Amino acid sequence: MPLLKIILLAIVQGLAELLPVSSSAHVVVAEKLLGLDPSSPQMTLVLVMLHTGTMFAVIVYFWPQWRRAYFASTDAFKRFTIRAIWATFLTGLIGYPIMKVIEHALKSSAGDILIPSCSAFHTADIESLFSHLELVAPALFLAGLLILWAGLKERNAEAASASNYERSLTRAGENVTFAQAGWMGAVQGLCLPFRGFSRSGATISTGLLTGSARDRAERFSFALAVIITPLAIAKEALRLLHSVHAGKVGCGPSVDLHASFLAAGLGMVFSFIAGLAALRWLSSWLESGKWYLFGIYCLVASCVVFYLHHIGY
Repeated sequence: MPLLKIILLAIVQGLAELLPVSSSAHVVVAEKLLGLDPSSPQMTLVLVMLHTGTMFAVIVYFWPQWRRAYFASTDAFKRFTIRAIWATFLTGLIGYPIMKVIEHALKSSAGDILIPSCSAFHTADIESLFSHLELVAPALFLAGLLILWAGLKERNAEAASASNYERSLTRAGENVTFAQAGWMGAVQGLCLPFRGFSRSGATISTGLLTGSARDRAERFSFALAVIITPLAIAKEALRLLHSVHAGKVGCGPSVDLHASFLAAGLGMVFSFIAGLAALRWLSSWLESGKWYLFGIYCLVASCVVFYLHHIGY
């Protein structure tokens, strides 16, 4: 992949990562506009590594908050660990079966294998949906509705009774409650199979709808992302290795493994740099902005993606 395209994708990822607008959907659309195939093993690995780069930027940004909220004492760390394990367990419990059901449906609709000797290499990966903008658009739309609902509820709750609202937010200290963590993990599981269903937007909105303060929901949401990112990297690396082996035996297009990992690595570095640069001004704008506005943005973005699909992308 040309270096310029990697830089452009990294900038898109860096700008969109902190915002609840589905950075992966923006990268997928950018890949389509650049003439790339978002569902290919090489590009899905690049996508995951772009997320990894911005995750390191997010760690740098959130570390002072995490240290104060989660590592201030043994009790605080224990409370966070229990909630993180519970949320991640629910993510896998809900997300993994959904992904397998979708992959089974894709495999059933693919028809018979034309080359019997290649049947072992025939897979129906969830990533094959990434190039379908007609699926990205409704996911963005649903995420927008959820964010809009949560934002309006937060606004009304603060306006109705600021003192009572604040007292209800401090019951769990600097952390989300066990129930809030569970709901956020469950919703994260629903987001996993779909590009466009903003993971951060959905989980933070879920936290708001269950009574959490936005800063606590935001901290916990990005902590969950750091936990599941290594699993996503491993999954895409294995998928790429599978494609390389298939290409060598004539059961698929040849894949340049060295070039693929080089592009993915460069993408991670550039997205880290772009993410750090974006965080310098996005963070203050995010805190002073209104959450519901991101829902409106997702609804508008959904219409744009529908239009791009309509004209042939």
